[in-house]
Amino acid sequence: MKTLRYILASLIVVAAGMPAFSQVAADSTKAPKQFKNVIRYNLSGPLLFGFDYIVFGYERVIKPNQTMSMNFGQASLPKIVDFSTDDATLEGTSNNTGINFSLDYRFYLKKENKYGAPRGVYIGPFYSYNRFNRDSEWKLEESAGTSTASAGTKIEIHTIGAEVGYQFALGKRFTIDLVMIGPGVANYKLNTALASNLTPEQKEKLLNAVKELITEKFPGMDYTLEDATIDSKGNFNIWNAGYRYIIHLGFRF
Repeated sequence: MKTLRYILASLIVVAAGMPAFSQVAADSTKAPKQFKNVIRYNLSGPLLFGFDYIVFGYERVIKPNQTMSMNFGQASLPKIVDFSTDDATLEGTSNNTGINFSLDYRFYLKKENKYGAPRGVYIGPFYSYNRFNRDSEWKLEESAGTSTASAGTKIEIHTIGAEVGYQFALGKRFTIDLVMIGPGVANYKLNTALASNLTPEQKEKLLNAVKELITEKFPGMDYTLEDATIDSKGNFNIWNAGYRYIIHLGFRF
């Protein structure tokens, strides 16, 4: 009889625990929650231009496997410690400001991705705008000695293209977003403000120095400005190839 009572008691305990076990099993098979929003920080900008480059973004799922994202923030040219040409030496810079703005529309490839957007492989078009401002002071080498001159430079870049990327999930909430391939067409516009009292020779030396500075210290501008000609007023406006490569750290919710 003791054995029978022990068996019955055991069956009662097991039966009582079945609903809870069933609920746990059901919860474990439940599909993971799909987060529709991502806020993110641009990591690649500071690595290329310095930590004054601060750009944040937001991505939102608007249709199954489709998202739209926007990025906006403060841009700046890289800081320069030492630079000189045969005719000019950079003495200092100031007013180093700028902005970055971009939009893209992403199609997350359903057949390639295990999870829904915004996660996995994506393709889509993009538009980006960058503006950089900087004032610079120069010492010019001349036959009669040296002279000083200043230049105010503004660079504007409009780029339209297509991108291929992948957004990884790090745990439940964090993401790494990689725009790996982003070819496009870009319009590059330079405006240089020079003092009116400079001689033609001084202007030429100063403009050549500004061009060399941008070409050598601005990432990606070496091939863009290789054949560009700055006019006597310190301007150029050209179309050339553009490219987009970005690393974002994100938080989804």
